[in-house]
Amino acid sequence: MPEASRWHRGGTSKPKLHYRKEVEIRTTLQELLLYFIFLINLCILTFGMVNPHMYYLNKVMSSLFLDTSVSGDERTNFKSIRSTTDFWKYMEGPLLEGLYWDSWYTNQKLYNLKNSSRIYYENIILGVPRVRQLKVRNNTCKVYSSFQSLITECYDKYTAENEDLSDFGLQSNTEWTYSTSNTSSPWHWGFVGVYRNGGFIFTLSKSKSETKNKFIDLRLNSWITRGTRVIFIDFSLYNANVNLFCIIRLVAEFPATGGILTSWQFYSVKLLRYVSYYDYFIASCEVTFCIFLVVFTTQEIKKIKEFKSAYLKSIWNWLELLLLVLLENTEKYSDFYFLAYWHVYYNNIIAVTIFFAWIKIFKFISFNKTMSQLSSTLSRCIKDIVGFAIMFFIIFFAYAQLGFLVFGSQVDDFSTFQNSIFTQFRIVLGDFNFAGIQQANWILGPIYFITFIFFVFFVLLNMFLAIINDTYSEVKADYSIGRRPDFELGNVIKKGCFNALEKLKLKKAQKDEDVNIKSSGELAEEARRQGFDENEIQRAEKMKKWKERLEKKYYSTEIEDDYQPVTQQEFQELFLYAVELEKELHYISLKLNRVMRKLSALQK
Repeated sequence: MPEASRWHRGGTSKPKLHYRKEVEIRTTLQELLLYFIFLINLCILTFGMVNPHMYYLNKVMSSLFLDTSVSGDERTNFKSIRSTTDFWKYMEGPLLEGLYWDSWYTNQKLYNLKNSSRIYYENIILGVPRVRQLKVRNNTCKVYSSFQSLITECYDKYTAENEDLSDFGLQSNTEWTYSTSNTSSPWHWGFVGVYRNGGFIFTLSKSKSETKNKFIDLRLNSWITRGTRVIFIDFSLYNANVNLFCIIRLVAEFPATGGILTSWQFYSVKLLRYVSYYDYFIASCEVTFCIFLVVFTTQEIKKIKEFKSAYLKSIWNWLELLLLVLLENTEKYSDFYFLAYWHVYYNNIIAVTIFFAWIKIFKFISFNKTMSQLSSTLSRCIKDIVGFAIMFFIIFFAYAQLGFLVFGSQVDDFSTFQNSIFTQFRIVLGDFNFAGIQQANWILGPIYFITFIFFVFFVLLNMFLAIINDTYSEVKADYSIGRRPDFELGNVIKKGCFNALEKLKLKKAQKDEDVNIKSSGELAEEARRQGFDENEIQRAEKMKKWKERLEKKYYSTEIEDDYQPVTQQEFQELFLYAVELEKELHYISLKLNRVMRKLSALQK
């Protein structure tokens, strides 16, 4: 078999492999450069969608409508509403005061109230606020026979099937008659139900006094009934100073258990995208992003056609596919909630996209030795991790169910099975409320906590770390005996810089290694002058040729494969070479002993 075939599998010639390697390096560098341009463009695009004023606008509005207390009752604000009485106090107090800023602190009128209403003088309310109620019908739940004589009315939790669509109360205006939804806004997911659009609706007036009278009239005529399950307060505003819209939704849920649960949503979004010069710069980045999207899609389609089913075997190809997939009347209520919801949804998709875009950089830096070791460790121990994960989650979910059943009725962290799961992850990270579970059950509480910490934290997590550590040690040992990436990107870039400096004559080209190396004949003559006999010179020349041949065969920098197994014949040659080295060392040792004896005799 030709010697070259032992260097390269398949009998591929050395020049052809070298050319293929150069093409691969050049292609990788081109992809890396193009991807960095795309990543910078995507970062500019995503950060241009976010404005630091969004946080401050949300903070100001939440402080005004959530934390402002009822006059004369510092304990009652929107967050602390627990009864229908508290709700009407809030509606006629903090909400009314927050929506209508009629004049400056000097009682000076700043704007025409007929055309607009403002909050904090800087935020114009778009249209008018809207209040919407959803109800359930009577007798929607089944009463146990022994209690039917005591309970004549029964209102179940809210569902679309249980919803009450009939008119009630005064039956005169829209707040007393059911209105179907004429918008495509998504349903609202609350604490105790999922609520659809429509309901019993009324809009507020631009006049503060008229709105207050409206609230009083609704309260006196019992607009809120036992069948009420949720009330939405929706309004939108625009701040021209920072070019931001703020869409606000305050939610009061009336669960079947009684009481009120409050929640809220504040969406600050930039719906008018192109106003300043910077906005037009962002627009150019959006156009560039679309071009990149077309280019990357075309590249992936070509790869799929070329590699077919083999294309799906690479995790980086899956990541690339994932990146491609991710990426009028002022007297009426203006429904901006639909726009805000999908704008926030779009921002979330962009956030996930930019996250995976950064992760994809590992594809290029994996040519580095350290990163290659990391990826090799993870790929090699994946089977062990999967087996460990099955055992881990069996124990983990068993403890989650135990915590839910034992503490769920008394501890908020275990009130649902999902909360129990997340609570246990927090316990692993050191965030837990031991006093709460001990108070809920003073016997099972400490037992649950101590055994969970022992099995999950001290045993299972240390097993996981042991799997990773053991595999990393194996990979590091493999790399120490020659298993390395085909090429390291850092070395390629460094070599390219040196070549560029040489072409610019800023660095002298390295001379050939054999310039200062003496020929075999010159070495032999020099050895004869130093007194070595012919047998020693011939043996040294033989060892030198053997050593050069083995070094050329096993330590050549042009070998393409990561790792090549040693054949039996090659092992025999290496063994004979080691035996010869042992003989030479023994011969040198004998000569050194003779020299030492002669020196000792001379000293005497």
